[in-house]
Amino acid sequence: MGQLAELRDQLQQERFGRLSTSVAPLLAGRVGTEVWLFGSWARGDWDARTDLDLITVDLIAVETSEWQARRSLGDPHWRAISREAILIAAGSKP
Repeated sequence: MGQLAELRDQLQQERFGRLSTSVAPLLAGRVGTEVWLFGSWARGDWDARTDLDLITVDLIAVETSEWQARRSLGDPHWRAISREAILIAAGSKP
């Protein structure tokens, strides 16, 4: 692997670690709640102007059953999210 690729991989792993550390306190005591990263950061084709695409499952935005249903629909948007998504953090018992 070239130096640039190694640096990008290192930066991506650092970002994942910071994200996980940042959202973990928000999920404390919320069993079954998950935060997933998708889009360019999950695919690895991000650049300096890239935003973070996050989906929260079973907290406010989408219930787990709805997330599972959307993952199996024919909608290319939800198929792409499902294919690319990386679990960042999951709730646990207090």
